[in-house]
Amino acid sequence: MMIDAIQRLGIDYHFKEEIEAVLQRQYMKAGTHGESIQDLYEVALRFRLLRQEGYHVPADVFNNFKNKEGKFKQNLSKDIKGLLGLYAASQLSIEGEDILEEAQRFSSTLLNAGLEHLDHHEATVVGHTLEHPHHKSLPRFMAKSFLKDFQGPNGWLTVLQELAKADFNMVQSIHQQELLQISKWWQDLGLAEELKFARDQPLKWHMWPMAVLPDPSLSEQRVELTKPISMIYIIDDIFDVHGTLDELTLFTEAVNRWDIAAFETLPNYMKICFKTLDDITNEISNKVYKEHGWDPVDSLRKTWMGLCNAFLVEAKWFASGHVPKAHEYLKNGVISSGVHVVLVHLFFLLGHGITRGNVDLVDDFPSTISSTAAILRLWDDLGSAKDENQDGHDGSYIGCYIKEHQGSSMENARQNVTYMISDLWKRLNKECLSQHPFSTSFTEGSLNIARMVPLMYSYDDNQSLPHLEEHMKSLLFEAFPL
Repeated sequence: MMIDAIQRLGIDYHFKEEIEAVLQRQYMKAGTHGESIQDLYEVALRFRLLRQEGYHVPADVFNNFKNKEGKFKQNLSKDIKGLLGLYAASQLSIEGEDILEEAQRFSSTLLNAGLEHLDHHEATVVGHTLEHPHHKSLPRFMAKSFLKDFQGPNGWLTVLQELAKADFNMVQSIHQQELLQISKWWQDLGLAEELKFARDQPLKWHMWPMAVLPDPSLSEQRVELTKPISMIYIIDDIFDVHGTLDELTLFTEAVNRWDIAAFETLPNYMKICFKTLDDITNEISNKVYKEHGWDPVDSLRKTWMGLCNAFLVEAKWFASGHVPKAHEYLKNGVISSGVHVVLVHLFFLLGHGITRGNVDLVDDFPSTISSTAAILRLWDDLGSAKDENQDGHDGSYIGCYIKEHQGSSMENARQNVTYMISDLWKRLNKECLSQHPFSTSFTEGSLNIARMVPLMYSYDDNQSLPHLEEHMKSLLFEAFPL
């Protein structure tokens, strides 16, 4: 329970070795003696904590809570705490784990049904858990809510709460310094003046690295990662709202050759964009080479080429009025999501395990990256409103699906996308439990992009992002009184 609280408060980075030692003992204990504990909350919590750390705990530990007919026991309906734990644990399912699918349906049904019988505090905690299950949320973004929701007489909890408040304020000051650096960089760059049609949102863009890399010590990496992320948005706007198809074709050909001379015949805004892209790519490559002894320039250029080629495919579809098959749209959309660009940069900025084999793997769009990219693309397409101030030519998986499946309703199409996102999460969970050469920081970064997606793409009727804005305000400008 203490480990769970530490993680939810976003202060687990202070206790990494201690947490690892405790979980290792718990895993060995469960493997040696089997699962004889009859407390649902305790079993579910152990299962979730171990799986989160990459331990492949079998899901059959929950069979103890089923009756002779193989159904979850109905008397569990009174165990609200246990049901909350079961629901949270079910989010770590992988493909083929029917028992966890059943656990999610069982626990969510009973928790929703029991809401009206709970007091205000309990109802708030239950509602929060159902809407934001821990595994699919960002602890540092949710820490303030957890501090408000969590009540108890434990002396250690009071100590942790005080530590969490002080830590939150300390990390906030780090993020404020980062924001100053990003703001100065963006202003000095002058792109907002040169490219009036493009988005001008450095604060929003920096929220991605804040989510992806929560460790306070990775400040430099967060600042550097914001730069390619900003260029994904700018290039997206060039393709989506401004460039003609002829210009976009020439732009993509020039990026594929990575030749500044090839841009001489293009409009001035494209020259400025490519010059900035080239400068950022060279600066990050030089930094990685100095710190880690590997020049990533070929990998970084290759991922930008892939992004522009995918953007061009979508531009040609729109210009010709062609509606692709849903699977064809998604295959291209995974690349045009920009996730590969972000995670390739992240891999090199972290500098963990840079070998020829690992570089080839990360260049080749492994499942750790492609699953996250598909989640982003599908979530984006689920959005009911366009991005702020944008009137672009985006396609939509849902539109392609409805055209392909004549007679299918919007509701059916959206439900299908929701199922697909659920399956992609299972694939991501499996990747985290499988042997792979990537560091924990990298795989956690990929998961954190998937966790951040709902915040970035849940637009309201006013085409704004109220939940994201709320988190920005809280994380950057509202300190805890000490």
